[in-house]
Amino acid sequence: MKDADVELLNVAQMGRADALTIAAGTPGTDLMARAGQAVFDALVTRWSLRPVLVLCGPGYNGGDGFVVARLLARAGWPVQLALFGTTSKLQGDARWAAHEWLVHCRGRGLSEQQAVRPWADLTPDVIARAGLVVDAVFGAGLTRPLPAECAVVFNQVSQAGLPVVAIDVPSGVWGDSGWSDPGPQGAMAADLTVTFFRKKPAHWLYPGRALCGWTVVADIGMAPTVLPELSVQTFENAPSLWQSVWPGHGAQAHKYQRGHAVVVGGARMTGAARLAAKAAARIGAGLTTVAVPQVAWPVYAASLDCIMVHALQGHSARAQADDLADWLADPRLSSVLIGPGAGADIRPAVLAVLKSGRATVLDADALTAFQDRPKELFDAIGQAQGAVVLTPHEGEFQRLFGRVMPIDQGLAQDKLARARWAARHSGAVVLLKGADTVVAAPDGRAAINGNAPSWLGTAGAGDVLAGMITGLLAQGMPAWEAACAATWAHGEAARLFGPGLIADDLPQQLPAVLQQLQGWR
Repeated sequence: MKDADVELLNVAQMGRADALTIAAGTPGTDLMARAGQAVFDALVTRWSLRPVLVLCGPGYNGGDGFVVARLLARAGWPVQLALFGTTSKLQGDARWAAHEWLVHCRGRGLSEQQAVRPWADLTPDVIARAGLVVDAVFGAGLTRPLPAECAVVFNQVSQAGLPVVAIDVPSGVWGDSGWSDPGPQGAMAADLTVTFFRKKPAHWLYPGRALCGWTVVADIGMAPTVLPELSVQTFENAPSLWQSVWPGHGAQAHKYQRGHAVVVGGARMTGAARLAAKAAARIGAGLTTVAVPQVAWPVYAASLDCIMVHALQGHSARAQADDLADWLADPRLSSVLIGPGAGADIRPAVLAVLKSGRATVLDADALTAFQDRPKELFDAIGQAQGAVVLTPHEGEFQRLFGRVMPIDQGLAQDKLARARWAARHSGAVVLLKGADTVVAAPDGRAAINGNAPSWLGTAGAGDVLAGMITGLLAQGMPAWEAACAATWAHGEAARLFGPGLIADDLPQQLPAVLQQLQGWR
C-alpha cells in the first residue's frame, strides 16, 4: 500500500519550505499563483456557478485569496472581495496578488473601492447575497482569538448557512495545535479546506479537524529537496510510518519466536485483563498469559481457552508483587501489560514489572496509582531496562502529569505539545488517547491518529488497545512504532466492524486487519 504523504509540518516548517523553494529558484509569486489555482480548481469541482464573497486578510493567506478572486472572475463567477486591512499595507507576494486583482478589475471598469470592499462594508445584507465564501483572512499562523470585527463577519456567514472554502486552515484555527477559541471569537467552520505541500497538525487535531471539513492537499511545486531540510518529527499515523518494522515471521517460525505476552489482571474487574489478553494473542503474540491473584484464578481459567493463567501467590499486594517479580525473571517472557482492571493497590506490582527488564505497557490503574507520587514512577521508568509505553486518556493524563507539567507554555491548548512534554519528562512513549490520539516518543517523534470512528468510544476499547501494543512488543516491535501500529489497527478493526461495536468485537476483527496489512507488504 502507498499511503499519502504522512509528514505534518508546523507553521515554521512550512515557512521554511517556502523559503527554501524560493531560494532554489522558484519565485514566490509563482507559488502564490499555484496556490490560488489549486483553491480555484477544488472550488469549481465541488460547486456550481454562484456569487462568491472572498474574504482576504493582510498577509500571504490574503494574497492567495486575491489570486482565487481573479481566477473566479475570469471564469465568469460573480465575485465580491473584502479586505481586512488596506491594500497600501500589503507586502511582498500579497502586494503583487492584490495588484493583479486590481488590474483585472480596472479592465472591467471597476474602481479600487469597488474591487476591494472595506471590511466595514460587510453588512448582513451583503453577506446574504453571496452563495459561497472563501476564507483567506489569516491561515495557520494566527495564535490568538480572532479580532472582534472578523468574528462578527464570520458569525454572520455561519448564520446565513453559506458554504465556506478555507485556504490552508479556517481563520482562527491555530496551525500547530488545532486549537480555536470556543467562544464567539472562534473559527468559522469550513466545508472544504485547501492546504499546500503537506498537512499541518491542525488538520488532524480537534477542534481544528472538525472545523476544516474536507481537506485537500495541493502540490504547488515545492522543491523535492525541501523535506530533508525540515527535520520533520510529526506524522499522520498510517501504515507506511511503521510497516517496515511490522513483525514478520517466516514459514518455519514457532510460537516461542513470536514472543510471550503477559497481562497482569486484578481480582475483581476481570473483564479488562481478559480483553487485553485476547487482543495480545490476536495481534500475533505466540503465547499469552494472564498473571492473576490466586483467588481469581478460577474465574480467568474458566473463561479463557488459548490464554494461559498464572496464579500469583500471597494475600497482600506486596506478596503478590514479590511473586510476580520472581516469575518475571523467566527470560522467555517478552512483554508485560499492567493496569486494566488491576485495582488501586498495585504500585508494588508496577515497580516489580519495571524492574523486570521486560517491555512494559502501563494503562488505567497503573497510572492512577501514582497520581500522588509521579516522580516515583518516572524514576522507575528511567531505571527500566525495557521500553515503556503509557496509555492514558485525558483524565488519567491530568492525574499523572497535571501537577508536574508547567502551566506557562500554552500546553493546555496543545495536545501534541502536552504528549511530547510528557514523553520527554517520563522517559516513556506516551499514547494520549482520544478521537485524535497522539503517540509521542521521548526523542520528539509524534504521530496523530485519524483512523478512529466515533463508535470506537466504548467501554473496554482501551483495554484492547493496551493488549494489542503488548502483543506487538512481545514480537520485538520498537515501542513507538508498536504504539502507532496498534492505534491504527485498533481504529481499522472498528471501522471494518461498523456501528454497534462493543469491545469484545475488536479482537475478533483483527484477523481481517492483519490480512489487509499482509496484502500491503
